Amino acid sequence: MIKQDGRAPLLEHLEELRWRLVKGSAALVGGAILAYLLRDPIFAWITRPFEVAFPDAELVTIRPAEAFSSAMRLALFGGFVFASVPITWQAWAFVSPALTKKERRWVVPIVAATVSLFLVGVGFAYYILPRGLLFLQDTLDVGQGTTVSEYLNFAIRFLLVFGLSFEFPVVLFTAGALGLVKSEQLARGRRWAVLVIAIIAAMATPTGDPFTMLFLSVPLYLLYEVTLLLIRYLLRK
Repeated sequence: MIKQDGRAPLLEHLEELRWRLVKGSAALVGGAILAYLLRDPIFAWITRPFEVAFPDAELVTIRPAEAFSSAMRLALFGGFVFASVPITWQAWAFVSPALTKKERRWVVPIVAATVSLFLVGVGFAYYILPRGLLFLQDTLDVGQGTTVSEYLNFAIRFLLVFGLSFEFPVVLFTAGALGLVKSEQLARGRRWAVLVIAIIAAMATPTGDPFTMLFLSVPLYLLYEVTLLLIRYLLRK
């Protein structure tokens, strides 16, 4: 129960957080089970960039349990993607009681933008993944062949890094909606934004190669400019 002064006791906040975590975990488990049942089409989808980059190469297993562990890894990745909507909603549902009525109206658009930008980031990473693989392979004149687990580790991390990095505008817009930053501040801080984006790209990319860093930095900066305009005109209106 909320007290008359508008503040809930600490134990009630912790209980609310516990149930939000339980619901989010249940969504993740359900998504992982669904992804495991769909493991064959998911595996075909995620290995397609490798086949495009190296049509004559082959993914192999070298350990008895490698196929099973790879299927579990795919199930966890697919479960996270499938459960991204309920997990994001649970996070915002926990925060929303602390927001004002004016701020609360942004919850649904921000949840939609969070999930959409994550999927856009994953899709963009999937599109450039074959080019990234070729760029890395051309460093030395050697043949290509790798294990299933090594490729999945690389590909899943690659996709997740781009998907999570594309959440950058949501953080900025949320800060603008809460009045923590203004468009004028973002406009004056463009140079710092470029530096921060470059650092994030260098730290987040799985390989650290200039190709991947460039393809992550450019969209992030463009999203920064779009978010600046949204804060300037949409929030002001």
